[in-house]
Amino acid sequence: MDSRETMLEELCNGYRIFAAHGWGDLGDGHISARDPDRTDCFWLLRYGVAFAEAEPSDFVLLNAEGLVVEGSGDVNKAGFFIHQPLLAARQDISSVAHTHTQWGTPFSAEVRDVEPITQEACLFFEDCVLFDDEEVQVQSLDGGSRIAQSLGRNGAIILRNHGLLTVGTDVAQSVSRFVMLERVAEAHIKARNAQPISGQAARRAKQDLSREGADRSAFEFLVKHHL
Repeated sequence: MDSRETMLEELCNGYRIFAAHGWGDLGDGHISARDPDRTDCFWLLRYGVAFAEAEPSDFVLLNAEGLVVEGSGDVNKAGFFIHQPLLAARQDISSVAHTHTQWGTPFSAEVRDVEPITQEACLFFEDCVLFDDEEVQVQSLDGGSRIAQSLGRNGAIILRNHGLLTVGTDVAQSVSRFVMLERVAEAHIKARNAQPISGQAARRAKQDLSREGADRSAFEFLVKHHL
């Protein structure tokens, strides 16, 4: 398979992993992938396709204006408004993942930062920020641009009263880190009296958790376990 075919297969698996976790059953949420050839364009799932049934032919390639370049059908408009400014602002990333989850959304409503209270949380130490904005229904590129500005050079962001969002150099990274961040949100909700470890200890753990190949390995485990 060429690079585009490989990427679309991986994007399918990303959506199917979301479905296996019970996410996106109302069509809420989206995973994007920058096209490897037309790097100013990106792919989103055609609206109305169940996440668990995503196939390569179900994706639509959009340009910076939101026009369909390849494929056919409509997409989640909020998805375009969120993903386009993020991918435009961050040439170092190729994928964005966001959906509404059982733990991430309630955690976002608490309007607080992620702390290093678990091993997994250390992965996001000094790499996850809070988007403290009340626009929970993103209806324009301006809303997405404000998310991109808040995200900065970080790898994850908590959208206030909305949910979690992660970015990555590829689909494997954005999706595996999203699943990890959901686990972190669950720990924050359940462990009300958790005591965070020191910054020094968190950085040491993060260095190992973010070693080269770790995200790819986690994604492959998710595929094997759920698909």
